[in-house]
This record gives sequence, C-alpha cells and structure tokens, in this order.
Amino acid sequence: MSQTFLATLLDAATEPYRPGGKFAYHFARGKLGTDPIFRSLLRQGLIPSGGRILDLGCGQAVFASWLLAARRLYEAGHWPAGWPEAPRIATLRGIELMPRDVARAHQALGAAHPLARIELGDICACDFGTVDVVTILDVLHYIDPPRQHDVLRRVRAALTPGGRLILRIGDANGGLPFRISNWVDQVVTFVRGHRLPRLWCRPLSEWRALLEGLGFTVDSQPMSEGKPFANVMLVARLPEAAQSDTDTRPLGSAGAI
Repeated sequence: MSQTFLATLLDAATEPYRPGGKFAYHFARGKLGTDPIFRSLLRQGLIPSGGRILDLGCGQAVFASWLLAARRLYEAGHWPAGWPEAPRIATLRGIELMPRDVARAHQALGAAHPLARIELGDICACDFGTVDVVTILDVLHYIDPPRQHDVLRRVRAALTPGGRLILRIGDANGGLPFRISNWVDQVVTFVRGHRLPRLWCRPLSEWRALLEGLGFTVDSQPMSEGKPFANVMLVARLPEAAQSDTDTRPLGSAGAI
C-alpha cells in the first residue's frame, strides 16, 4: 500500500473540514488517518458501486467524505494497482444524534450535497428507508440490548436482497485490550461534546449469534491494526434470494433512500 497515496487521500477527504475550524479538521484527520477500517473498506471492496448507503451514527460524516474523495481520486486515475474500483455512490444518508456533529458535516459537505445527505436524528426512532449497505461503526454499544436488537431488526428490514451490514464492535471477551479500547472510546466521546455514557457491550460470539438470528451470514476480522484494542469488523450479508420487508430490487438499483 502506497503511503503517498494514503496521504493524498487523507488530504482530499479532510480538506473540506478546514473551514469548520480546528476541531472539525483535526478530528477528521485523526480519525481517517489512524483508524484502519476506512482503508480496509476500500482495499477489500466492501462498499459496492452504485449502492444506496446508510451510515448510522455518522458523526461529522468523515466516512462520507472519505468515500467521495476516494471516488474523485479513482476517476482522476490516481488509484493503487490491485485495489478494487473506488465505490461510486448512488446516495449516502447519514443519521447523527449530536447537532454539533451535523453542523460540522454540513459545513464540510454542504447541507444540500447531491449525493450525501446528513440528518439530525435518533437511530432508535427514525425510519431507515430502503438501502443496499448499512454501516454502524462504534455506535451500538451506546444503546441498551433491547434497542440494539430493534435497530438491527430494522436494518435487516431496510436492506435489499444481497445487501450488507458493516459493523465495528468491541469484543467484550477481549480482556485488557477491550478495556483500553473502551477507555479511549469514552475519552473521544467526551471530547466530541457527549456526556460519558454507560456502555452496553457483548462478546463477539453474541454479536454473531444476534446477526445470524436475523438471517445474516457473518464474517469477522480484527480491526485494530497494531493498536492495543479488541475491535472487530463484522460484515453481515443477506442472501441474494432473500425478500426484504420493504423492497425486492437488486443491490445498486436506482431509487431514493
């Protein structure tokens, strides 16, 4: 992997945050520059082109900015050999509970971006529409178990056949690395302006069982990359032949979320 390319991508994805002030800009650089999940999603081709994406608990929308920047670089011919095509986004809808984060996202991407729409809302209550890909990165452990199950049930209903859910969770059986990752998570949460919450964590085996009980096929891989954390990425896929509760169109078909 070219470090020069990653630096270029990081610059392209974070520059839109510079007008929003030092916090918005440096938070974006810190998150996108040090968190391995963002480059892993591109390198592994886990976000299909033409898909309608729903990012739950999107914060200041750094993931949206990352995907948009990646596609611009790809179309300009600046892309690593051997990597899959950077995903072409049909639509990306982000839902975030914190007004300050939504304001930072709008400052960076624009409140009326043609592809990315960032909304203020509670993922435990708002409608998810019909989508092809859902991402929930480091969010569900802020929600108590009954509401975790309800959110995942509604995600399942929102996804089209062949759709996928991408989660990152902390493995509660991870020992000291799990405790360290929770401590870091709470510090970052406090810095972003949230009050320190209670965390509702599960062992990896419980997350897998929960998703499989909803009809997903689940793959998992460590997602800490050299850091003393117990983070795991889960890629949960629906069968192509499954019938969604809300839509039966194939992955990447046209339509609004």
